[in-house]
Amino acid sequence: MSKRKLSRQQRWRIEKIQAERAARATRHDVQEEELLTAGDYGAEQPGRVMAHFGRTLDVRPDADDESIRCHLRANLDGLVTGDRVIWRGRTDTEGRIVEGVVVARGERDNVLERPDARGQLKPVAANIDQILIVFAVEPEPHPNLIDRYLVAAEATGITPVLVLNKVDLLPDGGGELMALLQRYAALGYPVVATTTASEDGLASLLSRLAGRTSVFVGQSGVGKSSLIDRLLPDEGLRIGDLSKDSRKGTHTTTTARLYRLPRAEGAELIDSPGIREFGLGHLTEQQVTEGFVEFRPYLGQCRFRDCRHRQEPGCALLAAVEREEIHPERFASYRRILDSLEVS
Repeated sequence: MSKRKLSRQQRWRIEKIQAERAARATRHDVQEEELLTAGDYGAEQPGRVMAHFGRTLDVRPDADDESIRCHLRANLDGLVTGDRVIWRGRTDTEGRIVEGVVVARGERDNVLERPDARGQLKPVAANIDQILIVFAVEPEPHPNLIDRYLVAAEATGITPVLVLNKVDLLPDGGGELMALLQRYAALGYPVVATTTASEDGLASLLSRLAGRTSVFVGQSGVGKSSLIDRLLPDEGLRIGDLSKDSRKGTHTTTTARLYRLPRAEGAELIDSPGIREFGLGHLTEQQVTEGFVEFRPYLGQCRFRDCRHRQEPGCALLAAVEREEIHPERFASYRRILDSLEVS
């Protein structure tokens, strides 16, 4: 279907609306700068972005638990949840801070980026200590899906942690799923088993969360919202049930925010639907290859510099698979990921 052309009057109206919005934003920036210059805002102090709403943010002062609604200074842009910032507050006649303005952004330890609708990478969260990849006994996890999440996490440079949820549904002895987890643990990945079905089912997870800023990722239905609901009982996140027909979950959470977790000391959680679902379409073949941690000692050792690790003679990865130094199922998973990216 061809794109409908706008009439001259329609184009004029659109341009007029855009100009009015730009003018309002400029006036607001000028007024804010005048207030800053006049000293109506207090001293600079550190804080952290709890949520982001366009040109306004919720900032939690380092010295307080109560968030302050702040505006962005005109020369600042690109802030995301988790950013450390410098802000100044404006008080009312009783000395209470009623609003603030963010005047600077601190250095980032890291930034989590996701592709937008146009495929361009866009920052969505910053200063994260670990990515918790949640999967469950039900719906049954596939090793290739776990590998895809691990590759995506490795590309961010943020520590990935595997979280097996609903362990109360495991058969005696753990079955094949526990054997699979042991394989990942042997690669150096932290593995946490958890369940919301018992009072002490979150003990290992809480220990892992303590003192860290985390994000949860994983496919729908694995219990991310249920876990977060238990970790944040006062927030009341909406929980979706598994479809009785497909045993797959439904999407539930819609708002991005940073939370302090009361049940684990020093623990924080950045939760966002844009973070929860990971894709690999923005990664290069080299990034995918490096995302398999056990491949790294062999990279650069192939006979040919442009080896793609398929059937080339002298391939160091293929030789490692033959020597059982790389698990054949992991290598097959790697090939499936690359093949899927070529198709897409």
